[in-house]
Amino acid sequence: MMKIGFAMCGSFCTMSKAIEVLEKLVSKGYDMVPIMSETMYTTDTRFGKAKEMQKKVERLTGKKIIHTIVDAEPIGPQDMTDVMIVAPCTGNTLAKLNHAITDTAVTMAVKSHLRQNKPVLIALATNDALGATAKNIAEMMNTKNISFVPMTKDDPENKPKSLVADFDLIEGILERDYK
Repeated sequence: MMKIGFAMCGSFCTMSKAIEVLEKLVSKGYDMVPIMSETMYTTDTRFGKAKEMQKKVERLTGKKIIHTIVDAEPIGPQDMTDVMIVAPCTGNTLAKLNHAITDTAVTMAVKSHLRQNKPVLIALATNDALGATAKNIAEMMNTKNISFVPMTKDDPENKPKSLVADFDLIEGILERDYK
């Protein structure tokens, strides 16, 4: 069965959707490798407590969450993943990936995975996608082995520059494009 890295960043308001995707993929029998940015791994927010999220993800996957740069580095060399999904991917993480900055477990996991010329699927969730982040989106869309989950405005009136990926499409994209 396909080994999927499932990397989660600090878009806390979309974590419930990301965990729903993780549950679906686990139920389909995929071998999931959970990865979290240090911020996601340690931060309590109005959307949930970090420890509760950690327990849920580890219970679902049956694996400890990779949450340090040191633990993420072997992903590529040890052939730990066939596909890397970053869901949610913040504008901050996308900018770091676009500029080859490796300062979180997620950026290290993606970089290590890409060393093996393997695909990365990004589910972006950012309030400035149609602002400062737009140039990083455009550049990453033109980067080998990088694909994006289709995005839509999540609140056009109150957040006119915000885009969020349609998390419900991740499973279909995975099955259509990466089998």
